[in-house]
Amino acid sequence: MIALSKPIIGDEEKQAVMRVLDSGMIAQGPEVAAFEDEFSRFVEGHHCIAVNSGTSALHLGLLASGVECGHEVIIPSFTFAATANAVSLCGATPVFVDINTDTFTMDPAAVEAAITENTSAIMPVHLYGHPAEMDSLTEICSRKGLTLLEDAAQAHLATYKSQPVGTFGTAAFSFYPTKNMTSGEGGMIVTADDEIARKAKLLRNQGMEVRYQNEVVGFNNRMTDIHAAIGRVQLGKLRERTTRRQENASFLSKNLPSVTTPVTNSDVEHVFHQYTIKTERRDRLSEYLTQSNIGNGVYYPTPVHELPSFGKEIDLPNTKTAAQQALSIPVHPLLTQDELNTIVEAINAWS
Repeated sequence: MIALSKPIIGDEEKQAVMRVLDSGMIAQGPEVAAFEDEFSRFVEGHHCIAVNSGTSALHLGLLASGVECGHEVIIPSFTFAATANAVSLCGATPVFVDINTDTFTMDPAAVEAAITENTSAIMPVHLYGHPAEMDSLTEICSRKGLTLLEDAAQAHLATYKSQPVGTFGTAAFSFYPTKNMTSGEGGMIVTADDEIARKAKLLRNQGMEVRYQNEVVGFNNRMTDIHAAIGRVQLGKLRERTTRRQENASFLSKNLPSVTTPVTNSDVEHVFHQYTIKTERRDRLSEYLTQSNIGNGVYYPTPVHELPSFGKEIDLPNTKTAAQQALSIPVHPLLTQDELNTIVEAINAWS
């Protein structure tokens, strides 16, 4: 089986974990602080606050930015449910909008049309590693006085007009095992705002900066030093592995004429967390690839607004089409040239 994705854990990560275990400092400590500092260098020196998951990063980033009960947050429906869950966990209401057909990212015109007097924030998702249209979205936020929060869970090292994603507003990254880098599990809140950074640090640690001096009601969303140690090793390999993903994506795009291959806008750097093609016969292709021992996945088969947890009856035609046609195929950095050839040959033979 050619795997769709897999965590890449080697001896360096194992040695880092053993170093932490031998130190006796297992909970949030010096490894977390070092990981935050090292990650900050990739996001223009912004504050970085490590937490225990990407969902926690979204949730605490929203809370620290002032999102609360009665607010509305505009998000795309074509995303993982965590984007919407984080909004709801704040007591706010997710307002779902449509996407652009080419890039699978939030349509700024749809965002503009969805703004109401209750809108407090806009949260674009840099889906599959392709940045959203940040010029338009930042302009809307500036003109309307709205908060911008980036769901960058899939977009480590992606750039928009040479600016790293995660630096346009407050942002959340994920280090889930199948992301472009992992800490085993974890997330990172990124912000240039001193007060948001302070609030996020309070919220992740039971409302404390100083031990037993609880200032607000908070959570236990800390990252452990074990996870941070893994993340530090992975971060050191991220650029090389991203380049490999991009090379694999380029090969696939040049050799798959029978399906619609991913679009990469000229002003962005796409980091290909997923390589997602489109075909009207998606389900048949997926079954064929599985029978051919080629991993593949549908991200996402049901738009979030249609999930039982939200159940909204709204018309989002581009989102509906994407959910019916999108299929992700392997692009990860461990692929060999023989495996890439096999993927191409299989898809072209099927078509």
